[in-house]
Parts: sequence; C-alpha cells; structure tokens
Amino acid sequence: MAQQNDVVSLAYATATPGLVSIVGAGPGDPDLLTIKALRTLQQADTVLFDALVSDDILALIPSTTERILVGKRSGLHSATQAEINQLLITKAYTRRHVVRLKGGDPFIFGRGGEECLSLKAAGVPYQVVPGITAASGAAAYAGIPLTHREMARSVSFITGHTLNDDVSRWQEYRSAQMTLVIYMGVEKAATIAANLIAAGRDANTAAIFVANASRHNQTLHPCSLAQLAADSVRDIPMPALLIIGEVTRLASELKWFEGNAAEHSTQLAK
Repeated sequence: MAQQNDVVSLAYATATPGLVSIVGAGPGDPDLLTIKALRTLQQADTVLFDALVSDDILALIPSTTERILVGKRSGLHSATQAEINQLLITKAYTRRHVVRLKGGDPFIFGRGGEECLSLKAAGVPYQVVPGITAASGAAAYAGIPLTHREMARSVSFITGHTLNDDVSRWQEYRSAQMTLVIYMGVEKAATIAANLIAAGRDANTAAIFVANASRHNQTLHPCSLAQLAADSVRDIPMPALLIIGEVTRLASELKWFEGNAAEHSTQLAK
C-alpha cells in the first residue's frame, strides 16, 4: 500500500493539475445561476455535486460530463469531507477542469474554504464562483425582506449544527430588531426556539420554514417561537431554511412565487 501511495505521490509531483472550480448553484431555480456558473458547468470534464443541487440545474450539465454525487445533506452524507477533498485533488490530476458544485454559496456554510485550503496545499489551481445563498434565495422567493427599517435593523446567518444549549451564547440574538436565518436548523428547531426564549426573545416572535426554496414545490410553514419550542411544528419538507423575526409576517402580504407572479415569471423566461 505504501508503494502504491509513493507511485501516486510521484505522479502528482510530475503532472500538471487541471483547474478546480468551486461553484455555487444557488437555492434551486436554474434561472438564479450566474452566467459564469453556467459557463463553468458547461466547460467541465467532471462535476462533483451535492444532494442539495436541484435536478433542473443538473440537467444543464452536458451528458458527456462525468458526474459524481458526493452527498452532503443532513443525515445522508455519502462521502466525508476529507474524502471529497482528496477526490477533488485526484480528479484535478487526471482532468483538465473539475467543478465542485454546491447548493447556495460555497463560502456560506458550504465548506468551500476547507476545500480551497486542501487544494492550495496540494498545489492545485482553483477559482470560486459565488452563488445566491439559501438565505437570500428563500427570503426573496417567500416575500420576506431580511431587513426592514421598522422591523429588523440587522440579520444573522447561523447554523443549527454547531449551536449549543448555553443560554449566554444566545444573548446576542435576543433583539426583536434582528432577523435570524438558521441553516440546517430543522432537526434542532425546538431547542433553538427554547434557547432564544430563555435568552429573552419574545415567545410570540414570528418564524417561518421555507421548504424547497425557489423550486416548483416550494412551501411556506409560518409559526411562532412558542410553537417551535413546544415541538408542535413537524413534517417540514426538506431541504428547508428557518427564518426567525417579525419580518416573516410580511410573507402573507408579499409572497409572489406561489401564484400568478410565479407563472408570469416563468412565461418571461420562455
């Protein structure tokens, strides 16, 4: 095994690696891809993609391009991050252009930084193509302004995976003038809400789950912190984003995607 590794290392040392593009796919609607993201996909020899990337976006990849599903969805990891990092490096030494396609934006809870550090250490050239992060995409398609002069002066993006039950940790999020966007927070929603209430956030604060944001099957699930803390909000379709704050009440007035405006937008796209 050591001899085989030495051969691989020697091959790396004597070969010129191809380019790796870390690409953000956005929340799901293919029309939200940037022009550069689309062009990069169409020029790729190999695409390593997450489970969160929509079928509509995957359909834009040429049929002759190698596709590799690497998972990275809550509870359904098909590869560890270390394995993905190594696969990117290996493919870079055997392909001209490798694309790492991620839902949302690579540098917002997408582990894009970890992958870039790994590529840099291996001497592999890379570029980063930003995408619309889930917070922006979900909020816009649900009719929720994340900030509003009268309702929310600030917004924080946090991940439910690393949050703990230390109430002092939640003090910075208790302001009624702050919108919270919780990535990967569905499974811990009850704990998150209970900790916010314990830290001083009003139990009647409005919240909402946006499921399958920007996709044809998008659904909205409004609730309150008290309902979340009581674990009475269940069966939320995945993937879903949790938004907490009074601005979420505006969804009932401003939502445009589930109706004539969405149909009109689709017609314009044609």
